[in-house]
Amino acid sequence: MFQWGQFLMGSVLSIVWCLFPAIAWGADRAIINLTKQPVTIVCLGDSVTGVYYHTGGQRAYPEMLEIAIAKAAPQTRVKVINAGVSGHSTSEGLARLEADVFSHHPDVVTISFGLNDMVRVPEDQFRTNLEKLIARCQAAQCQVVLCTPNSIIAIEGRPIETLRNYCDVIRQVGTARGVPVCDQFAVAEALRERDSWEWRLTLSDEIHPNMDGHKLMAEELCRTITGQSISLTDVQPPPHPLAKTQALLNSGQPIKVLAMPPFGALVGPALRLRYPEAVIDVTTWPTDGKTLPELEATANQIVRAMKPNLVILAVPRSAAAESDEQFVRSYSWVMNWSLSFGHTEWDCIVVHPSVVVAGETSPRDELVRRLVNAQDLFLVDRDPVEDASPEVLLRRWIETHLSQP
Repeated sequence: MFQWGQFLMGSVLSIVWCLFPAIAWGADRAIINLTKQPVTIVCLGDSVTGVYYHTGGQRAYPEMLEIAIAKAAPQTRVKVINAGVSGHSTSEGLARLEADVFSHHPDVVTISFGLNDMVRVPEDQFRTNLEKLIARCQAAQCQVVLCTPNSIIAIEGRPIETLRNYCDVIRQVGTARGVPVCDQFAVAEALRERDSWEWRLTLSDEIHPNMDGHKLMAEELCRTITGQSISLTDVQPPPHPLAKTQALLNSGQPIKVLAMPPFGALVGPALRLRYPEAVIDVTTWPTDGKTLPELEATANQIVRAMKPNLVILAVPRSAAAESDEQFVRSYSWVMNWSLSFGHTEWDCIVVHPSVVVAGETSPRDELVRRLVNAQDLFLVDRDPVEDASPEVLLRRWIETHLSQP
C-alpha cells in the first residue's frame, strides 16, 4: 500500500474523508477498513486490557480507545468492548474466543497478550497460539491488530529480556501473517529512554500501567487503527465519584465509611445535609506517626477485607517516604489496595493534604495531584487562595458531586 502523501494532497484527502468517513488509515498504509457502520471493536487480553484497580476500576485502554477514535474520526460510530481477563494468556484467550469475542460480531479484534505468557507459555507455543488466534478471527471475518505488551519494571519471573523476546515473536507473527502490530512496548521503551521518571509515572505497579499509561496505550492503538494522532490528556476521571454511596443513601440503606483523619469526623455531617436520616457507620483509619509504607501495608490489610461503601484517603504530609520512588510506589499502592480488585465495588476519593492545613506546601504536592489523576480518581483539593476549613471544603465537594436524589 502506498502512503497517502505519495498520491493525495490536502484538499483531495479532505474529499476522500467526506466520501468515506469511516475508512481508517494507518501512518504508513490502510490498516483497518471501518466502512461498516457502526463499527465494533473487541479488545482481547489480560489484566492490562481488563478493568481493574490500577486504573480506578471503571475503565482501561479499551474504553479510552473508544474516546480516542471518536476524537480522531468523529464521523465513525464505534463501540469498543473490553474482553480482558486478569491472569490470562494466549491459551485462555483461544478458549474464550466464541463467548467473549465472536458473540459480539466484531469488525476488529485487538489481541494483547504476553505478560502472562512469558511466565508459563513457551515461546513456540506462544507463536502458535497467536497464529491460531489470527486464523480464527480472520475466519470469522474480523480484522486483527496485534499489540505488544506495555513495558514493565523488571521483577522476579518477568525479566525485561524475556519480555523483549516475546514482543519479537508478536512482531514476527504480525509480519508473517500480514497483520498490523501496535507496538506498545516500543512506545513505552522510547518514553523510558527519553524521560525515565515520566515513564515511571505511567505505572500503577511494576507491571500494570495507571490511567496515564492507558491513555498513552489508547492513543497509540488509535493511531495504529486510524492513522490519526490525538491526545487524551484532557480526559478527566469519570463523573459521579459518589455513585455507589448515593445509590445506598437513596434506597435508605446504611453505609460503611473508612476515612483517614480528620474526615472520619466530618463525612457524616456532610452527607446528612442531603440525607438527614442516613445511617452512617464510620471507621477511622489512623495515620498519626505512620510512614507512607506503613499506610500502604495497612491498606493491604484492611480495605478489601472490610468492603466499605466509601473510602476517604487523606495521606498527611507527615507520612514519610525515603525517596520519590518510594513515595510513588507506596502512594500508588495505598490507592490500589483501597479499591476493589476488579470493577468498582465501592467509592474511593482522595483528599489533598492542602485541604487539612491551609497555607502549607510540600515539594510533593504536585506529585500527589499527578498520581491521583493518573489513577482516574477524584481529588478533593484546595484553591491556593481559599482559606476555608476542611469541614467546609469537604461539604462543598460532596454537595457538588452528589447528583439529585
